[in-house]
Amino acid sequence: MTYPKTRLRRLRATPALRALSRETSLSAADLVQPLFVCHGENVRRPVASMPGQAQLSVDEATREAEALAKAGVGGVILFGLPATKDPEGREAYDENGIIPKALRALKRATPDLLLWADVCLCEYTDHGHCGILNGDRVDNDRTLPLLARAAVAYAAAGADMIAPSDMMDGRVGVIRRALDDAGQAETPIVAYSAKYASAFYGPFREAAESAPKFGNRRGYQMDPANSDEALREVALDLEEGADMVMVKPALPYLDVIRRVKDRFGVPVAAYNVSGEFAMIHAAARNGWLDGERAALETLTSIRRAGADVILTYFAKEIAPVLGRERE
Repeated sequence: MTYPKTRLRRLRATPALRALSRETSLSAADLVQPLFVCHGENVRRPVASMPGQAQLSVDEATREAEALAKAGVGGVILFGLPATKDPEGREAYDENGIIPKALRALKRATPDLLLWADVCLCEYTDHGHCGILNGDRVDNDRTLPLLARAAVAYAAAGADMIAPSDMMDGRVGVIRRALDDAGQAETPIVAYSAKYASAFYGPFREAAESAPKFGNRRGYQMDPANSDEALREVALDLEEGADMVMVKPALPYLDVIRRVKDRFGVPVAAYNVSGEFAMIHAAARNGWLDGERAALETLTSIRRAGADVILTYFAKEIAPVLGRERE
């Protein structure tokens, strides 16, 4: 029997050969861990649908951030649970609210860990929508100044990255101008540019206590059927001053990540969201798959699609695995 001269299996034969020919790298530094921060002390309330994740008081979040920094994780993104909610989400832009308080504490404890601050009103409003309401609709333009106030408050408290996730039209430009006017011209904006109205957000809404009390968010988040529209969203956000753009969720939208990276060639983040995390953990608990391998394969696929940074709840548990692989 005649064999071909080229045999692709030759470079798969050993771990060393596979590492040598690997096209996509994945390290803990590529990952950003979301943290849910609440008021109080010594608070660690587990999130039932997200094994290993919890609502954390600032002191507990600080300890978590220290462990993540030690493991080599690239950063954390903070989501706040306010003391009280109201129609305009006032604690979102309160200089002494939960997120500025957490940012100041984490910056003191982990000065080299990148601190991302999510900017949105949904956790803070009593109706659970991402902006203030006019009747039963979110009022885009009246929401923009409040988002800008939140961004400025977070930057002043120590946020290294401002990440607006609300999907209001024009918010990147308004936030950029507000940051510049406040002396924060060097603070980057990571825009949730292509954020889809997804079924995969359920566990997050439990953790952040942010489910809408009526209706849904399809009027401002993207239709899952659209990818050309995602490119338009990205183009607008870049024109308004975004320094990095994001696709959310990640796994159902790998094609969008690839299209964004190929078209614009800018830094791209992808959010491996709560439902994606919960699915793997649920299947692993039932013995249907190897959870660690599935997590690594998932994160690698997101990097392979073109993401430079991955926001993921797996960061905490996968960073030590990636560290062992480097040794």
